[in-house]
This record gives sequence, structure tokens and C-alpha cells, in this order.
Amino acid sequence: MIDTKRKDNLGDCQDHTPVCYGESTIKYSCDRNETAVDIQQIGYESSVLSASTSTILAGSMSMATTGLTTTMAALMECSWQSLCSYENLNLAFKKARKRKSSRKDVVEFENNLEQNIEDLRTELLLLSYNPKQLKTFVIKDPKTRTIRKSDFRDRIIHHAICNILEPIFEKRFIYDSFANRKGKGTHKALQRFDCFKRKASRNNTRNCYIFKADIKHYFDEVNHNILISIIKERVKDKRIIWLIKKVLKNHSEIKGMPLGNMTSQFFANVYLNELDKFVKHNIKAKHYIRYVDDFVILSDKREELEVYKDKIRSFLRERLELELHSTKSRIIELKQGVSFLGYRIFTHHRLLRKANIRTMQRKTSCNDYDEICEYLHGWLEYADQADTYRLRNSILGEIENRFEGNISLLEIGNIVRRMEA
Repeated sequence: MIDTKRKDNLGDCQDHTPVCYGESTIKYSCDRNETAVDIQQIGYESSVLSASTSTILAGSMSMATTGLTTTMAALMECSWQSLCSYENLNLAFKKARKRKSSRKDVVEFENNLEQNIEDLRTELLLLSYNPKQLKTFVIKDPKTRTIRKSDFRDRIIHHAICNILEPIFEKRFIYDSFANRKGKGTHKALQRFDCFKRKASRNNTRNCYIFKADIKHYFDEVNHNILISIIKERVKDKRIIWLIKKVLKNHSEIKGMPLGNMTSQFFANVYLNELDKFVKHNIKAKHYIRYVDDFVILSDKREELEVYKDKIRSFLRERLELELHSTKSRIIELKQGVSFLGYRIFTHHRLLRKANIRTMQRKTSCNDYDEICEYLHGWLEYADQADTYRLRNSILGEIENRFEGNISLLEIGNIVRRMEA
């Protein structure tokens, strides 16, 4: 039965306005040896490297403490020394290893962990780091995607970069950007959508229209020069910029980022934060939600959304060199149902997309009970966010009948954890 009395977290209905999007009035360079190391003129004379390396290893900094502000203290952390520190590289290793500790490349790296971390750090300090070639494979789940996988040591570098940059850019992101951020995700985005649809429709007393948009080939079209210019507004150390360029150019020279990289997920938010600021501060759309390159704007006025659509298309084209997808970007009345985050959302209920149901049926048709249980563990959490009570019971009943008396490794692990508790 469809549940029309879904209750959401009303705390997520509050308006959240970022503290600041403008340029800081404080100008401070994180690059302690800016004149010695000019990454844009990579000659790497031995004298330059010697001066740079001795400065880095010494780790000395002279800085006036008078008038030191929180902003300057934060900028100090955005330094080459912080990125190359043992603490940051070890933390990056732990993040890169998470849920992959049994993989061969991870085990090999960990067997000689101290030396491998030291080698990585030395390559960074000497500006001699070069990422290994990406491995390419194709998945279809259900849409065909080309994934480019980085070597494990390169994934450590990706996490090391994000560890340093995330605190700087996270506070610049708007509240209603929900992808690849702590405390966000699809569940929070759906709650926010439900809140906005009530506001836009005046508690369902007016028609609610949605501008549902998708950026065409987003990850393939991100312009490196534009991305670097955005990052340079907050990061002044040229060695960090050099490293970011190394990571980007390992995929392509001018544009595009590989799906699957930690840095790609983070830079995707940095790049489209420009769109977020334009939507919130220039055209002043109230009910806007973005998840990676999918975004929606809700309103009770269709004409207003038409104006937003034209302005956003122009902004993306002129500022970010991106295009809206011609067939996937349109204005829809909510009662007709809108596809967003893998769901079909209506005025009073939420359903799963048929393509996702077909994928589930295909993946649970095999005879490997452990594989089915592992897949359903995540799928049921996803399905629980829609009105799927009967569907979930039907699937579980069918699986139990097929594998009556079986117990999966996942279930055994849960039993052991309960006993230990």
C-alpha cells in the first residue's frame, strides 16, 4: 500500500545560507618558497630543487603573530608541507585502503608500508612524482560507463590532496549540494526535496513545477584551465597546483576527469559550486538541489522556471563551457512524476525507477546466495526510501523460498557481532 503520510525530518526544512562566498579580504600565500619554485616554468634546475627541498625538510616558517585570524590559520594548513607530511600520507593510506584491505595491490603496499610512504613523500618533495597509467574497464549498471582506475599509490595521493583541500572548499559549498560530502547523501537530498515540494506548492494547495536538469557528458567536459583557476582563488601554493595538474593530465591534457577517482568526485563539486552560487545569489532560486551534475529547481510558477532555464544554460556555456542535456533537461509538473536520484517522485508518494527494479531482478537471479545477500543488503536500504513495502516483502519471500535453510556469510557475521556485543 502506498504510504501517503511520510514524515520527514523537519529540521532539514530550515533555510541555510552560506556565511561567505566572496573573496577574503585577507591575502596570504601558502607558498613559503614562491620565488624559488615556479611550477609554471618547470625547469627544475638543481639549485632550485635544492633550495626548495631544504626549505621543505627544515619546515621553518617565520610569521608575524600579530593580528593572526582564523582564516589565516586555515590557510596555513593549505601548504605543501602539510600535504607531504607523514601524518597526511598515512591518513590518506588508511582512507584509500578502506573496504579494500584484502586486495592484492593493497596488501603488497602495506607489506612495506613505511618505505612506500617514504618513497611517495620523497617524490612529492622533489617534485618528481608521476602517476601511473590508468586502467580502463566498462560497466553497465544499468547505464554503460567507462571507469578509469588509478594505481593504489596514486589513490593515496588523491586522498592526500582532498584531505588538504576539503576543509577550505567545504565551507564555501552551499547547503543544498548533497553529493560526496560528509553528512549529506541521497537520503538527505530526498528529505530536502520533500521539504521543498511542500513549500513550493504551499502544502499542496498549488501546482508544483520542477526544472529537472542534467549536464551533458559532465565528467568528460570539465575544462582543466577553468577548474585550476577556481582552485587558485583559494590555494596559493604553486606546488599543490602542480600536483593537481599532474593528476588531471594523467587522464587527458585539456578537459575531462576519470570516473572513479576520489579527486574527480571532489573537483566535480568545486567546479559546479560556481553554478550553485549563480543559482542562489544571481537568479536567487529558493528551492534548488544539486547532486553531482543532476539538479532540480522547484516553483509554483512555470514561467519563472523557463527564465531560470535560459539563464542557467547561458551561464554554463559561457562560464564553465558546459551544456545542458537537451532531452533530460525539462520542466515537469510534479503530479506527472519526476525522476531524481533513482526514484520517481510524485506529489504524495515515491516509487523506484523501473530500470533499477530490472537491475535488481537480474542481480538476484543467480544461484550464489552470498552474492545475492550482499547485493540486497544495500538495495533494501535504497528501496526503503520509496513506497515499496509489498515489493520488498515479495522479493525477500521469493529469495527465502529459493534458498530455504541456507545462511550467508553476511548473516553469520551479523550473528557473531551480536554475540560479541
